Amino acid sequence: MLILAKWLLGIDSVVLILVVLLQSGRSAGLSGAIAGGAEQIVGRKARGMDAVLGRVTAVAAFIFMALALWVAWLIVHR
Repeated sequence: MLILAKWLLGIDSVVLILVVLLQSGRSAGLSGAIAGGAEQIVGRKARGMDAVLGRVTAVAAFIFMALALWVAWLIVHR
């Protein structure tokens, strides 16, 4: 069971990394974060593929946390 949990955690880690890398940048580096980054975060809604990637990222992150806790529980209760 532990081996399966570790494999699932590894696969989810790769999926999470790929989904985060596929997302478009929100600002133009540090200057964008200082000058107009706050406006984009508050005033702009994600549309199209950005919204889908955002949801997939949230689901993959939740699954990652759940799997990490499951692996830790399996290791402790061996």
